Amino acid sequence: MIRLLAFLIVVFALGLGFAWLADRPGDMVVTFNGYQYQVSLMVAAVAVVAVVAAVMILWWLLKSLWNSPYTISRYFRVRRRDRGYQALSTGMIAAGAGDGALARKKTKEAAKLIRSDQEPLIHLLEAQASLLEGDHEGARQKFESMLDDPEMRLLGLRGLYLEAERLGDRNAARHYAGRAAAVAPQLAWAAESTLEELTARGDWDGALKLVDAQKSTRQIERDAATRRRAVLLTAKAQALADSDPAAARTAAIEANRLRPDFAPAAVAAAAALFKQNDVRKGSKILEAAWKAEPHPEVAELYTHARPGDAVLDRLNRAKKLQEMKKNHAESSMTVARAALDAQDFSTARREAEAAIRMDRREGAYLLLADIEEAETGDQGKVRQLLSRAVRAPRDPAWVADGVVSEHWAPVSPITGRLDAFEWRAPMERLGQLIDSHEDAPASAAPVIEALAKPISEKKPADVIDDAGQGEAGGKDAESHEDHVKPITAAAFAAVPTDAEAVEPAEELARLPDDPGVDPDEEAEKSPRRFRLF
Repeated sequence: MIRLLAFLIVVFALGLGFAWLADRPGDMVVTFNGYQYQVSLMVAAVAVVAVVAAVMILWWLLKSLWNSPYTISRYFRVRRRDRGYQALSTGMIAAGAGDGALARKKTKEAAKLIRSDQEPLIHLLEAQASLLEGDHEGARQKFESMLDDPEMRLLGLRGLYLEAERLGDRNAARHYAGRAAAVAPQLAWAAESTLEELTARGDWDGALKLVDAQKSTRQIERDAATRRRAVLLTAKAQALADSDPAAARTAAIEANRLRPDFAPAAVAAAAALFKQNDVRKGSKILEAAWKAEPHPEVAELYTHARPGDAVLDRLNRAKKLQEMKKNHAESSMTVARAALDAQDFSTARREAEAAIRMDRREGAYLLLADIEEAETGDQGKVRQLLSRAVRAPRDPAWVADGVVSEHWAPVSPITGRLDAFEWRAPMERLGQLIDSHEDAPASAAPVIEALAKPISEKKPADVIDDAGQGEAGGKDAESHEDHVKPITAAAFAAVPTDAEAVEPAEELARLPDDPGVDPDEEAEKSPRRFRLF
């Protein structure tokens, strides 16, 4: 467009020039070799322009003839290169489609038409063709040759990394990933594998530097980088807790500052502060974490912040946590444990039952069984509570890749993945869940009247009786279960002659300490109540 505009401007200028000469007539006289030539000014101007144009055309012809060999060779060279790139493109498509034979054919064709030092993609196509043909050794050698070329070095490291992963050599794979991450930390595969290697050997400072590099290159989001830094700093604080308490305290406080709702960071920071007798600051950290999300480790450390406290002091601290997070099962469980230690059985029982009403789980029933054993020693009720605990949902725990751990760990013991542990209920056991209607009295099941005098049905005992009658009902039911009425001849005589015969049920033998099936739970079994999760 600009060239066209310039051409129009030149033509317009020439037209103006000729018009100006036409308005001003004149003669031009040229004397040469004794002759005098006289022409008009317009003719002279046209002659000058024609001579200049002829000279330019002649110069273009001479230049074209002089450069014709180079022009011809360049044409054939460009045509050859285009054919080579077409073969390279077809080969890459064939390699992506899994056609090893066509990929190898196009590799040879592209290598003939294009020099491999001018186009590094030929090496990649050759390596891909070798992989498709099953020649992994040849592909590995090709990837190793790429390490000498700065443009192909990362590609070679990527190929060697994948080959090491295929062979199961994690050390070699992490070695190649580390070399790639040192050059280009923005590569996700290299950075993640290097991070796993650093965390596996406990190099928390190196892992922190790598996370900072990932954040600077915007490979991960700001929130993800903050979470990873908090996890790594917490792991560093745990590792240095005994050898360097000051460094552990600094790392734990920094982790808690980044993620105040991360329970392991709060526990590590508070524990480091408690070792230095800074109970007030450590308690504030635990209180903030408890308000964000109640956690049993936070409650355990908070109630035992001062080792010399009496059991009543620990109970008061547990009640303080409960005031911060009311109507929460973990708050009630914390108070119940502290009350059990203080021998305050009424408070412990009340809070344990409240925890069961809010969140029925295994730990609440086990705690209630401990309270029952410590207060009354009634083994029947204890066994009944233990049977409920077996079938109740599991308590939350630290779970990562199917592994359940009592304590938090920064990496998964299976895959080595960072921040793999989650605080949730394990799903490894599926059983009959205890729903909210379990403690309700069940309707009487129909029986076959075969005896002369049917046995009067008793109301099944309830372990958790909010009305306060659970203890008496439990003893009554237990004594009734132990009583067996003998079958006499008069009873058989009272059976009607037209009664339908009933096959005897197969009775399962009880183990010596087996509490058996609770009567109210047996009556509640129905297809509508069954739940898989």
